[in-house]
Amino acid sequence: MKAAYLGLEAKRALRNSRFLMFTVVFPVVLYIIDVAAFGKGNVPGTSGVPYTAVLMVSLGAFGAFMAAMNTGARTAVERSVGWQRQLRLTPLKPTGYLVAKAAVGTLVALPPIVLVSLVGLLMEHVHLSAGAWAQAVLGVWVASIPFAVLGLLVGQLATAETMQVFTSGLMIVLGFLGGILIPVQVFPQWLSNISQVLPSYWLAQVGQGSLYGNTDIGKAVLWLAGWTVVFAFLVVRRYQRDSARV
Repeated sequence: MKAAYLGLEAKRALRNSRFLMFTVVFPVVLYIIDVAAFGKGNVPGTSGVPYTAVLMVSLGAFGAFMAAMNTGARTAVERSVGWQRQLRLTPLKPTGYLVAKAAVGTLVALPPIVLVSLVGLLMEHVHLSAGAWAQAVLGVWVASIPFAVLGLLVGQLATAETMQVFTSGLMIVLGFLGGILIPVQVFPQWLSNISQVLPSYWLAQVGQGSLYGNTDIGKAVLWLAGWTVVFAFLVVRRYQRDSARV
């Protein structure tokens, strides 16, 4: 039952052309615009790391967590129309429903990473080692898991009318303060300290580690795993509270 529901949810997400246009095409367009704005030289203070590569991993990560969060947040619409109440009458267990939702959120996070990376490789001639490419694509994809669960938490807390406000606000805050859209090196020390608590900072560290070296990759794994556990706990508690009202 869980596998069948997972397949159904995946088909629904991948057939949503408006959703895919926003989450897959937008990061690519933003990447092309940013490359034109910042040029194709090297980032100052680095050993020959080009802007094209940094922007590629950053916007791939941004597209990934944007897609993951949006997918989970759509559960707010399902709650508003009573879809969750209907599912409680089926053999599908709550954990199966929540895991399937988080898995689909993670699944749709992969296309924007791949597409931005292909543009970087074919159009901007970004050259990385095989290991660096694996980390920039697969590593960032795996690191997007907590954002799929965070989106699910938003979907459990928000209404259909407020879902987009909450999701967009979180994306802006996490994208900028986490160092995905703005390098944390330009932050004052107090803001840099705050950013290092955010999951988006460690997502950026995974992607940028493929370019600068993996000085914090172990710490990134721990932080991202910790945030995943926290978000999952809150999702389950919220779902249980909703179930108790039925």
